Amino acid sequence: MPIRPLPDHLINQIAAGEVVERPASVVKELLENAVDAGASRIDIDLEQGGIKRIRIRDNGCGIPKDELSLALSRHATSKISSLEDLEQVRSLGFRGEALPSIASVARLTLSSCYQEAEQGWSLVANSANPSPEPAAHATGTTVEVYDLFFNVPARRKFLKTEKTELSHIEEAVRKLALSRFDISFHLRHNQKTLLQLNSASNRVASERRLAEICGEPFVQQSQYLEHEASGLRLWGWVALPTFSRSQADLQYFYVNQRAVRDRLIAHAVRQAYQDVLYQGRHPAFVLYLEIEPQLVDVNAHPTKHEVRFREGRLIHDFIFHTLHQLLAELRPSAETASPAHFPTYVQPLARPDLFDTQTTLSIATEPLSNTQPNQAAFPNHYHYQQPRLGLPVRESLPVYAQLYGQTAALKPSSTEAETSSAVADFPPLGYALAQLHGVYILAQNAQGLVLVDMHAAHERITYEQLKINMQSDSIRSQPLLVPQAVHVSRREADQAEAQASIFQALGFELSRMGLEKIVIRAVPSLLKDSDTESLVRDVLADLMTHGSSQRIQNAMNEILGTMACHGSVRANRRLTLPEMNALLRDMERTERSGQCNHGRPTWLQMSMEQIDKLFMRGQ
Repeated sequence: MPIRPLPDHLINQIAAGEVVERPASVVKELLENAVDAGASRIDIDLEQGGIKRIRIRDNGCGIPKDELSLALSRHATSKISSLEDLEQVRSLGFRGEALPSIASVARLTLSSCYQEAEQGWSLVANSANPSPEPAAHATGTTVEVYDLFFNVPARRKFLKTEKTELSHIEEAVRKLALSRFDISFHLRHNQKTLLQLNSASNRVASERRLAEICGEPFVQQSQYLEHEASGLRLWGWVALPTFSRSQADLQYFYVNQRAVRDRLIAHAVRQAYQDVLYQGRHPAFVLYLEIEPQLVDVNAHPTKHEVRFREGRLIHDFIFHTLHQLLAELRPSAETASPAHFPTYVQPLARPDLFDTQTTLSIATEPLSNTQPNQAAFPNHYHYQQPRLGLPVRESLPVYAQLYGQTAALKPSSTEAETSSAVADFPPLGYALAQLHGVYILAQNAQGLVLVDMHAAHERITYEQLKINMQSDSIRSQPLLVPQAVHVSRREADQAEAQASIFQALGFELSRMGLEKIVIRAVPSLLKDSDTESLVRDVLADLMTHGSSQRIQNAMNEILGTMACHGSVRANRRLTLPEMNALLRDMERTERSGQCNHGRPTWLQMSMEQIDKLFMRGQ
């Protein structure tokens, strides 16, 4: 066949194949146009999951009468005019493909009134009359789309049920609503309101919207962060590791207010959570990265879901270190020991029973008591009673304050006012009162009751100490009796040769023996029994893809985690009050002590208000 230009209607349908996948694709494109037009309110009305009708109305700047026809032409846009503009795009849309692409696979009517103009105008796409008609319309734009894929039956057959298509539209609206808290969104389906999101001008109002979209538990169990360095700014909300998910369904990441899916970003986030998540769980977050537009290419994908960074390694390391540091600082403190940060309904994770009756390492520097419950005397563990404390609770508090150097050290005969002062000076996790069934420590702090899983807490403390010890002593290598040859690609061999210093710092000694062969001569002592060949291959793959790798460190951490698990205090182990308090103080000093090595919570807070409600006090 001879070479010839394609007709316009076929060009538009090819473009539509890239841009318009389902009703949600239409909604996304039209919403982005409304945002770029400066709208502060956007109304979305749907019928039959958007398949029959989509109407999106905004109060933005509007479109002049003489530009309505241009708006329906391919590659006609007001957002860029030169290559320089394309290299630093700040708007969500810029190609001028959305409206003509949608109009090629649906019936479309465009109505608009331009900035306080006296008259609005309306234009029906692909109609016999190409001229705009007068229309009553407030400042802004309305786009109505009917009968999606009416002229492409094959595409229409691929659409799902009304409920499924509606769910995709809702997600598109939620995703955009999370990027622009300053815009109100109103979503209706078949005349029924589904979402009513008012604009938010401060953090409190923003978190109210966040709760409506992501759920109240996410807001209550997340940490707000804001960090700026090297011309980059990362802010948003990161859920506690104990709020992990079975699916990656609550992860929103925005680059300059554009929602993106990026493997480099996903890898950085996953690495930051590596040490605090239960196996197979996924973190939850809503994060915003701000970067100079010229440092990111938003034109890397037809639907603009993916971006490309000029300095990917810098972005990866910035995100990783910011989140890693935040998670490391999630330890008991005066601020976090409040119900708002650690509510009582943290969902438990399915887990194997890690407890047994073995005696193991000690807590802090004090030896543990070897006293075990007399199982013959208490055949049913429900009959076990905690021995009476040497002092009444009220009298023991000032003694604890004096023992641990509190500023208001009191004598047992102190007055009520003095005792209150000591309570105000409680450490975050307070002071131990008792041990429950040899598994949990009960402590009292300024807010109320603290419950501590003593094995989980000690496991984290032991694990972090092992990591510190390993780092301070440096990673020890063990030479292999017989060097191990590994056949790789030439690119992998080049990478191994170029990154030899990185491998050496991690305890490996590699050398190149040919174009496509490397030799492992020494390995980290902790990994001498591991599959080192597979590990080296995986590390090389990471280095080529992301410019860095945490696999060796993660493999060693996994071994240290096992050592910590076996080297931690077990259930049914009787602890003295000084031992319990030593554990609480260690938790307050240890990074990531809010969860154990498997991502389970180590402690929970119950406020006096919550306890009073259980007993209906004041009702």
